[in-house]
Amino acid sequence: MTRLPEYRFAGRTAVLTGAASGIGEHVAYGLAHLGSDLVLVDVDSERLETVGRRIRTAHPGLTVQTLVADLSDRSAVEDVAARVLAGHPAIGLLVNNAGIALGGRFDQVSIDQFERVMNVNFRAPMLLTHALLPALTATPGGHLVNVSSLFGLIAPPGQSAYCASKFALRGLSESLRGELIDNGVGVTTVHPGGIKTRIAESALVGVHVPEEEIEPSRRLFAALLSYPPQKAAAQILRAVAKRKARLLIATSAKAPDLLARLLPVGHAGIVRAATVATTRGGARPAEAEIR
Repeated sequence: MTRLPEYRFAGRTAVLTGAASGIGEHVAYGLAHLGSDLVLVDVDSERLETVGRRIRTAHPGLTVQTLVADLSDRSAVEDVAARVLAGHPAIGLLVNNAGIALGGRFDQVSIDQFERVMNVNFRAPMLLTHALLPALTATPGGHLVNVSSLFGLIAPPGQSAYCASKFALRGLSESLRGELIDNGVGVTTVHPGGIKTRIAESALVGVHVPEEEIEPSRRLFAALLSYPPQKAAAQILRAVAKRKARLLIATSAKAPDLLARLLPVGHAGIVRAATVATTRGGARPAEAEIR
């Protein structure tokens, strides 16, 4: 496959979703430090404006646009794309980072909940990428980042919606990598492990998950989210610069990935046993982020 030159951040525009906290917030700070103008997207208007204000103060020479949008709404995604294109006929980088989690067995979640996760985690990146391709390919050397998950590599019980969305995003990314190389555009698929972000706080819980299981699962899985988001962000930016096809972040992603590659079928039983043991006798990972 054609080898692309290193990605150049300075003087180019980067579009970043999920920019108000966690990995996205620190990717935004890193992009600004590297000289990129920014279009930052998030549903949390207050936190998003705080991030934008910090960057404008620290980097007054950069253009920083903030767009508040609920990416589960298709019309909102299309509006974001239209506003980006109106102001930026050429962009250098698109980072699809926004995501939500949903805990509960398949029979414990509603179809509306399942579809919301698919809409935010998969449909929104797909729509944004499709709409912004003309801008991404307008000048040579663009790059696309899709943030999948450890759960885009393995599929534990109690995470059917999240896994479905992140496996789908992984598949889209890997196919696009082969297509966009001819346009001089690189693609990086990111698989973070247990990153310390706010997704555990904002996760959905299946409508039929017993109330007594929710809080123990929340506390337990929050404790598993320990990897600093600023370190994850720095690794993502290095991967973009080097045009890496795939990035696994933290041992909590690397070890299960190795297990899945060594035992393509057998690893599922190990993952199930570990999930049941971790959740102490059946309490489901209702509000985990293993992004």
